[in-house]
Amino acid sequence: MNKTTAIIIAIDGPAAAGKGTLARRLAAHLGYAYLDTGAIYRAVALKLLKQNIAADDIPAILAAARTLDPAELAADELRTDPVGNMASQIAAIPALRDALVNFQRTFAACPPEDRPGAVLDGRDIGTVICPKADKKLFVTASTEERARRRYRELTDKGEQVTEKEVLDDLEKRDARDQNRAVAALRPAEDAYLLDTTNLGIDEAFAAALDYIAAR
Repeated sequence: MNKTTAIIIAIDGPAAAGKGTLARRLAAHLGYAYLDTGAIYRAVALKLLKQNIAADDIPAILAAARTLDPAELAADELRTDPVGNMASQIAAIPALRDALVNFQRTFAACPPEDRPGAVLDGRDIGTVICPKADKKLFVTASTEERARRRYRELTDKGEQVTEKEVLDDLEKRDARDQNRAVAALRPAEDAYLLDTTNLGIDEAFAAALDYIAAR
């Protein structure tokens, strides 16, 4: 796919707002390639946890990133809370971001399998990774609703957590993501704000498609 013709859709937002589900559905509907950019950091984080590497061991973190295999992005453990917390911490490391930014931009500009476009979801796609994306959405929801969704997801997997613990974790992660010095979580100025607090996935999908078609 020519870099000048690939369509790029950037979807950002906090954890459990529904951006991943929406991004995957949009990609499938449009026939675009899909990349969960958070999974890249989670995959590195999982390697660190398995090797007992600390979140401030920069050389070891960079080594883990540079040897990352795309197959590792599909690991079931990526969605556990310990991995998510580690990923949030290391995502603020400038050298790690530099090591992974090029991969993301190449994926967006030249989608695999000659797809006509790419949908990327994460925290800073529309602001840092692909600031010239053709479409930008910022998907959000109230902290309480996000905590309820995350709690249901975790308990469905058999994890023993309370809804308060999940809420506290989300609030801490939000504060860390919004206040970090590098690529803080925030909507791009030209992003479409999609609040899913009171929306089901079908309603959110329809709203996103309307926005994309309108542009």
